[in-house]
Amino acid sequence: MTAKSAAAAARPTVYGYPRQGQHRELKKAVEGYWKGRVTAGALQETAAGLRRANWAQLAGAGIDEVPTGDFSYYDHVLDTSVMVGAVPARHRAAVDADPLDGYFAMARGTQEVAPLEMTKWFDTNYHYLVPELGPDTVFSADSAKQVAELTEALTLGHTARPVLVGPVTYLLLAKPAPGVAAGFEPLTLLDRLLPVYAEVLADLRAAGAAWAQLDEPALAQDRTPAELNAAARAYRDLGALTDRPRLLVASYFDRLGEALPVLAKAPVEGLALDFTEAAAANLDDLAAVGGLPGKRLVAGVVDGRNIWINDLEKSLATLATLLGLADRVDVAASCSLLHVPLDTAPERDIDPRVLRWLAFARQKTAEVATLAAGLAQGTGAIAAEIAANRADLASRANSPLTRDPAVRARTAAATGA
Repeated sequence: MTAKSAAAAARPTVYGYPRQGQHRELKKAVEGYWKGRVTAGALQETAAGLRRANWAQLAGAGIDEVPTGDFSYYDHVLDTSVMVGAVPARHRAAVDADPLDGYFAMARGTQEVAPLEMTKWFDTNYHYLVPELGPDTVFSADSAKQVAELTEALTLGHTARPVLVGPVTYLLLAKPAPGVAAGFEPLTLLDRLLPVYAEVLADLRAAGAAWAQLDEPALAQDRTPAELNAAARAYRDLGALTDRPRLLVASYFDRLGEALPVLAKAPVEGLALDFTEAAAANLDDLAAVGGLPGKRLVAGVVDGRNIWINDLEKSLATLATLLGLADRVDVAASCSLLHVPLDTAPERDIDPRVLRWLAFARQKTAEVATLAAGLAQGTGAIAAEIAANRADLASRANSPLTRDPAVRARTAAATGA
């Protein structure tokens, strides 16, 4: 495909969306369930309503391939542990007796049983529940949640892409289970885990998934040769499967580095990369490995972690450079929009001068859609949006709220600038 045809095919997408709802409906329903004031059925209906609302918002913004499986009652890594059957022994009886109560027991603990450890999801403010694994861990596939949420979206008429935590990241985020030697490396369980992912992918394909997204943010960190070899083996084996959707491997939060050629060469159909902040180095790195001929590139050019408006012209320049490096270039935020609030529209207590500089999940989704339209149809199609964006950026850069000449003068004097 030529650069021109790759541009014409550009579509907008996102990797994930906020879960809580505009008025924190999920938090209220979950806490009500814990207190016995909300039934399991009512909690599940609240969750389904939030998913429907999210997909409708995304579709209304022009996102024609919505993510599924990104919703969670508590944590998507905990959901992955359930999906692969990695339930700690101390919680197994509770999960077998009542899966929902057992799920929350793993998250919160009970008077008798300790919860899983909680720690930061990379360098974000999100916290995940750390999987506990050992040499005796037996994995088994349970794709019920992933299939059910995909089916919900498809039934509503959406094109949907299931999102999973990738197997390498899952194992790299895990820790030795209680009683297991501290030196145990969960990544040694990869060959045991991959058949479970193969089964889940087959189930998703059978349920109607054309694509599945496997998130591997751990590969954007410094990794050892053994870890890189494990990643190569994982995607060689998953790519070789015949009963699966097309695979989009997503990395974010930083430059992919030495893992980029590993994933670029893997027999998967697509790669999603972050091109914001330090991860902007992925652009030159991708060119250096020869791009992704014959594959789909999803370019994360809208920062999914901060709350500020995007520089549309800067992002368009990045996208223009990427054309020709892949068979198809789509546009996305740099990571899941889980990390930002949902919408600026209800904000009433923010200075209007500041509000115009802010972009939450709904606004970032609109930016992604605008950039995709500019790429596919030419910048003339988004001239009004570019002009408004340019004015908003200038407003922030020149505002007395962000620019104090006295402070700048003192800083210049102190640094000799």
